[in-house]
Amino acid sequence: MLGATAAFLVGRFAARDWISKKVEGNNFFNALDNAIAEEGLKLIFLIRLSPAFPFNLLNYALGLTKVSLQDYVLGTTGIIPGTIMYVYLGSLVGDLAMLGAGEAPSNPIISWIIRILIFVTIVAISLYISKIARKALKASVPAADEPSTDMA
Repeated sequence: MLGATAAFLVGRFAARDWISKKVEGNNFFNALDNAIAEEGLKLIFLIRLSPAFPFNLLNYALGLTKVSLQDYVLGTTGIIPGTIMYVYLGSLVGDLAMLGAGEAPSNPIISWIIRILIFVTIVAISLYISKIARKALKASVPAADEPSTDMA
């Protein structure tokens, strides 16, 4: 969270003015910036739920928008479900390594059934949340059907 917030602040204070001058007449970017400013918390949370967006680049890019720092930080908590899934996957790999080393749990069949069910549930929930997030983002962000030809 601290690293993401630092990247956001770098984008906000080091590049926002320069970028805003470059895209000043572009209707799509202006509409996108306004949508993110109005619904920042919700949009950032939904973006963070979807693993389709590269988080590192997104940290800087969101700093270029009008979204408030508070909405950015609160919305970034959307990384928690994915983080839980990755941590759990890592623990499964550790358990597999223990089994490979000959250290078996006391009741391996029940233990592995529970782990597999938890894993399937976490993946299913993550995929479902990602689908909902993509749908909500498409509804909230302006369509790029008509690119701006303004050269102001």
